[in-house]
Amino acid sequence: MSRSGIGASLPRLEDARLLTGGGCYSDDFSLPGQVHGIVVRSPHPHARIVAIDSAAANAKPGVLAVLTGAAATADGLKPIPHAPAAMSPPDIRLDNQDGSPHRVRRPMILAVEVVSHVGEPVVFVVAETPDQAKDAAEAVIVEYEPLAAVIDASAAAASADHVAIDARVGQRAEVDSAFAAAAHVVRLETTVQRVTGVPMEPRAAVAAYDVASGHYTLYAGCGGAVRQKRELAIVLGVDPDKVRAVAVDVGGNFGTRNYFFPECALVSWAARRVGRPVKWTGDRLEMFLGDYHGRGTRFATELALGRDGTFLGLRSDNLANVGAYTASFVPLTKGTQLMTSLYRLPAAARARAVLTHTQSTAPYRSAGRPEVMFVIERLIDMAAQRHGFDRVALRRANLVPAAAMPYTNAFGITYDSGDYADALDKVLSLADWSGFAARGEVSRARGLRRGIGLGGYVESQSGAPQERAEVTVQRDGGVEIVIGTLSSGQGHSTSFAQLVSEWLGVPPHLVRLVTGDTARLSVGAGSHSGRSLRLGAVTIKQAADVIVAKGTRLAADLLEAAETDIGFVNGAFTVKGTDRNIALAAVATAAAERGEALDGTGEVDSRVGSYPYGWHVCEVEVDVETGLVRIDRYTALDDVGRAVNPLILHGQTHGGIAQGAGQALMEWCRYDRDGHLLSGTFMDYALPRADDLPSFLSALSEVPSTNNPLGFRGGGEGGITPALGVITNAVVDALSELGVTHIDMPATPERVWRAIRSSSRQRASAE
Repeated sequence: MSRSGIGASLPRLEDARLLTGGGCYSDDFSLPGQVHGIVVRSPHPHARIVAIDSAAANAKPGVLAVLTGAAATADGLKPIPHAPAAMSPPDIRLDNQDGSPHRVRRPMILAVEVVSHVGEPVVFVVAETPDQAKDAAEAVIVEYEPLAAVIDASAAAASADHVAIDARVGQRAEVDSAFAAAAHVVRLETTVQRVTGVPMEPRAAVAAYDVASGHYTLYAGCGGAVRQKRELAIVLGVDPDKVRAVAVDVGGNFGTRNYFFPECALVSWAARRVGRPVKWTGDRLEMFLGDYHGRGTRFATELALGRDGTFLGLRSDNLANVGAYTASFVPLTKGTQLMTSLYRLPAAARARAVLTHTQSTAPYRSAGRPEVMFVIERLIDMAAQRHGFDRVALRRANLVPAAAMPYTNAFGITYDSGDYADALDKVLSLADWSGFAARGEVSRARGLRRGIGLGGYVESQSGAPQERAEVTVQRDGGVEIVIGTLSSGQGHSTSFAQLVSEWLGVPPHLVRLVTGDTARLSVGAGSHSGRSLRLGAVTIKQAADVIVAKGTRLAADLLEAAETDIGFVNGAFTVKGTDRNIALAAVATAAAERGEALDGTGEVDSRVGSYPYGWHVCEVEVDVETGLVRIDRYTALDDVGRAVNPLILHGQTHGGIAQGAGQALMEWCRYDRDGHLLSGTFMDYALPRADDLPSFLSALSEVPSTNNPLGFRGGGEGGITPALGVITNAVVDALSELGVTHIDMPATPERVWRAIRSSSRQRASAE
């Protein structure tokens, strides 16, 4: 291990630029002569558009265009090309039981004839200034005929017109037999509520159109520029070569910005219509309405156990509310295929996705996995509480053993490697599990109830399989990497530079990353499913090997030695057994003088998965008088295969835990019964703040992945994956003496208070 290469906790190289205002986010892009757009959105969850009167808006000062869905259709624009199914093996297929195709519904960039959720874009107004555009937007008159709205997933499931997927997977006959022979059965019915990513920056986009070439240029933050270019070209109905997409810094993503948004097409189309660059900047209300939501799945799940606590079988009905349009079935797929988590048992599941008149859902950090880990870890705690098992022993007895790796679970997913029992022992030691009783007495003396929760997880990382890196050594000794991943805060500029330092001996500060401009990129699927380092590193290693091979040939000529006598160590080519050497930069210079480049390209098409895993422990204190929950201690142990930068990985873990705590205790994208969003501001959608959380204790395990040539697993999603179940387990444990057996998320003070009061009434009635 070099001091700045793989394994070094190098401080992030990009932070100085970002912390001193040097970032370039979506709203920072401005173009000469630009005008401004405002979106008029539907106030109804479901309605027919009877008429749009734009006369008053067109008469307003500075107005250049008032665009409608009818105009978009007349201009040949296509629906947003959401491809909702999981993108590649090894993810399972969710085929409909009756053999029919999935019901896929894609939106136009402006509603045509019917609106299907509150906030759906209906009209796009373009004017010289933002204020003029807002004034004109308020003058647009849209006549609606309200229609019946379906908001609840169960109600949607009752209508065939709303069912997008109805699949059965797993080992049904074996599971039915297991339940028939079970000594104990525990059942949980719960809904894992919708949340949204709430990135730091509201979305913005600006686009220009060149009349002479017919070329569009879009500047907008996203999950990956190549995908944004491709999907924009599809919507506009033009060849991809006519589109350039540019993104520099993205102030958070969490999956919510990997999918295409209508505003990116609106500014591009409008730029062609008005002959000037068009800019749109959304506000926070528009983000709550228009950003894709995450989670939102209802579970009815049962766990069968033998008399000794052996897990005999699991069966589940998973009902995902995917919203008005089918943006993604990935969370339902990935969650269903991992329902058995780290444990050995047969399982069967019914997986359904239904359409409702709400905003569409898409993958949100660790899509689908936190939901199912919450369910199985709650079931295990419920079994222990109800039937007298020790929580830790029950889990340990049912784990997949290290000797069984690679292990294929009940749904056909093969875990590559891992030692789940060893990781469990380590996290219990780190968390001082045995010292909990003493801490509980201290809390009780302060009038509080203390609870401890435990939970494990396994992740499934696949995502788009293709990645490409083009690596070039510059004459000044620097190295440029052109790669299709795109950072939204994960520290790519640092981690990728460390890889180059490891393999080419170049100081990390001399490495330059090019990731967000399709004028330079031809391949790349962006950042999702823990793929950036897992796949990007493989391509960079391939490119580095090509560079060393090229450099060896050049160095042999320059040093007048045989190629077999040339070695490469610490950034220099050396004649073995001598002190004669030439630096990498000097070889690059010599290559340039010969009209050559010291460069290399690496490509990967990976159709195998990665399966990070780990264990977390949480301790909470609950005020039974108010229902207020406070997280007091949190310990995490996550296996990442090999750690490139432990410092960055710890930061990723801490951020994921904070997001998990937000969902477990406070966050909720909530609609009323009529389909109107009740959580459209920060007054209504609570996020965890720094003083809501303790300092986390996180540790890394490194059992190399056998599915990756470098042993890497993705490390960005482990923090959130077990957090929902771990925190809820701790809350219920704190209240178990009061008779509370379960609390749905979010465990807000009101919900906790009501659960305590309800349990008290039930106990009083029983007495």
